[in-house]
Amino acid sequence: MRRTGNPWIERVGFVLAFAAVHAALWWLTAVSANLPLGDVTITYSRWIETGRSADFWVGIDGEWVYPILAIVPMAAAALGGIASIGSGWLLLMVLLDAVACAFLCRFRASGVLGAAGRAGGSSARGVRVVWWWLAFLLALGPIALGRIDTVATVFALVGVAFVASSPAVASALFTAGAWTKVWPAALVAVLLLLRKGHRRGVLSGALVLTALIVLVDVLWGGAPYLLSFIGEQTGRALQIESPLATPFMWAAAFGAPGAAVFYNQQILTFEVSGAGTDAAAAVSTPLMAVVVVAGVVLALWAARRGARRAELAPVLALLFVAALIATNKVGSPQYIGWLAVPIVWGLAAGTPSARRFVPIALAALPTAVLTQLIYPGYYDQVLTLQPWMLVVLTVRNVLEVAILAWTVVELVRMGRSAGRMDA
Repeated sequence: MRRTGNPWIERVGFVLAFAAVHAALWWLTAVSANLPLGDVTITYSRWIETGRSADFWVGIDGEWVYPILAIVPMAAAALGGIASIGSGWLLLMVLLDAVACAFLCRFRASGVLGAAGRAGGSSARGVRVVWWWLAFLLALGPIALGRIDTVATVFALVGVAFVASSPAVASALFTAGAWTKVWPAALVAVLLLLRKGHRRGVLSGALVLTALIVLVDVLWGGAPYLLSFIGEQTGRALQIESPLATPFMWAAAFGAPGAAVFYNQQILTFEVSGAGTDAAAAVSTPLMAVVVVAGVVLALWAARRGARRAELAPVLALLFVAALIATNKVGSPQYIGWLAVPIVWGLAAGTPSARRFVPIALAALPTAVLTQLIYPGYYDQVLTLQPWMLVVLTVRNVLEVAILAWTVVELVRMGRSAGRMDA
């Protein structure tokens, strides 16, 4: 279908919308309760100040909770001084989001996000995928800019732009994200599993970038702590926002013996205690592994039956990311931002994939809004177990599980449909 409208008007409109959304997010970080930028102004700034004043850099001279590449944006945000690290961080995140938008603006999505398809299977021109992402950022609120996860997400979103044209570049970008906040490593796995004929390039992109990062880290003397982030999460109990913690939060609200919210001083997070919480925390990692393996088996089964690998890839990516969120004993609010990457991938992977992902793209918006209500909106009321906020938390967590369930159902349906077409 011929493109209509003035492209300059669209570009100016998008620039204005981008500026408005990010101005709103910046403002929310300043006025919202519960310190949405606290990790930056308190924790990140302490790490950088310690590095500068005592020449002790986390991840290099001692163990650290993040992969080593995460220190780079933290240090960059403090170039104007530790006192201004908050403003420096927000400015850096806005610039990174602008880079991601520049790469995503070429993609359009059909279906509900755009005009209705015409009879006979052809599709009218849809809106650009990046408009959905802007709406998602606004729905998620200040946490969309206030954590290191933003950097990893931008790496991954730019990587999505190269999945079809250059899987090696996409793999390298996903790997950069993984060396910032681990989870984009799942996207490299998707490419290795489903980009048939490009696996050597995918592997080369990941290995070359990893080798460069490791080499620099070793030259700086950080070899002993290069992988220290792997063991830093093992001692966690159930964080209060995680889906696995939901029944225990209700138990605490109803006064069950031993059930309570407490603050873990060692890892600086709120967790829930009570009968069964240790078992739930222990089962979270095996449960996550089972879901991931099941997703891999279903995706490969569907591919063997003739389902298009380009359409399977974003569904499997969403399964991986949703599993990392829904089965995790850590339920940090910024994790919801990860959903943007496989959803954008699905919306950008052609008309059939875009139509398939429209319901999930729409479901992700209330999931993000509820997350913003939980944190930073009314986090103090979550901590005091107010019933209405526990309802909000429960609904949000049900949506997380529902998104994961959708990926499983969709993989099965794609495999069955491919088998019927082949027959």
